[in-house]
Amino acid sequence: GAAAPAAPADRPTAGAPAPAAPATAAPAAGGSAHPKIPVVPATGGGAATGGDEAYAYTHPCKADKLTVKVSARAGSPDQRVIEVHNQGTAYCSLSYYPLIGLGSSKAPQHGADLTPLVPGGLGGPPAYALAPGRSTYAVVDLNPGSGGVADVDQLNVLPDDQMPNADTRNFPLGAGAKAGKQPKLGLYRESVADAVASTETAGRG
Repeated sequence: GAAAPAAPADRPTAGAPAPAAPATAAPAAGGSAHPKIPVVPATGGGAATGGDEAYAYTHPCKADKLTVKVSARAGSPDQRVIEVHNQGTAYCSLSYYPLIGLGSSKAPQHGADLTPLVPGGLGGPPAYALAPGRSTYAVVDLNPGSGGVADVDQLNVLPDDQMPNADTRNFPLGAGAKAGKQPKLGLYRESVADAVASTETAGRG
């Protein structure tokens, strides 16, 4: 029976190759095919507390430190620009894009809201780093196809996908806006032009 203890002793050595497992992280490098990774460059003061992107990745943005605005994009009546501004004094992080729902302002709840297609195949940093005093933009194309959905008159925006639903902001779409069956949403970007370009990748990959 003395051989019995030897079996457990063998197991740790059998498990020794396990440290090689992190190699499975390599597929993330496949994300390098998407060079437009959403990162706001650090703008000075990097040594200060909360002064860089690495700090942001461990400090999610809090809803009470953000202002959110929605406006129609000039010349594109079916597109809405979502501007999220960090009014805090430190970097914070957001998910790659806001959570969006399109629904009726008269609905008692928003479980049946339309949700837009979003870009896929994202690699790179763990989150979008937003510098203090800076804004980021996301664009939603309400109707990139044809046809319309009745009773959709409100855009509901949750700036970060980890925030509680209570932090959702509601914005009227305004007269004449028509939501289609398959809206598209892009990633947070530093400029509206980049946000519009990102919208065009929604639903791919």
